[in-house]
Amino acid sequence: MLTSKADLPSIPSKRYFTISEVGELTGVKPHVLRYWEQEFSQLRQVKRRGNRRYYQHHEVLLVRRIRALLYDDGFTIQGARQRLGMGSEGERPITAQEVRAELESILEWLDSGIGKK
Repeated sequence: MLTSKADLPSIPSKRYFTISEVGELTGVKPHVLRYWEQEFSQLRQVKRRGNRRYYQHHEVLLVRRIRALLYDDGFTIQGARQRLGMGSEGERPITAQEVRAELESILEWLDSGIGKK
């Protein structure tokens, strides 16, 4: 599996890409792509001939962006969805690391207060 943005191959200039081609171009397995189609409304593939999925160039770029948000930047699905849909006045999504740090601080607070009654 590809590990960074630099490892990704360049996107050929063609109109449509199959799900396996998108997987190779983005480093994301086809079953993950199908799941992301349900989670990200911006990701809309075209279905043709026998219900096969075809993606356009801008959708390949979007899959790369989603992959970077989830795998490299540590966003949750909801956070990545918010980041992609965020306008100029939207709130900044929370990363998984920020959620963990907040939960750890709550645990410390609970641990420090439990034995003081």
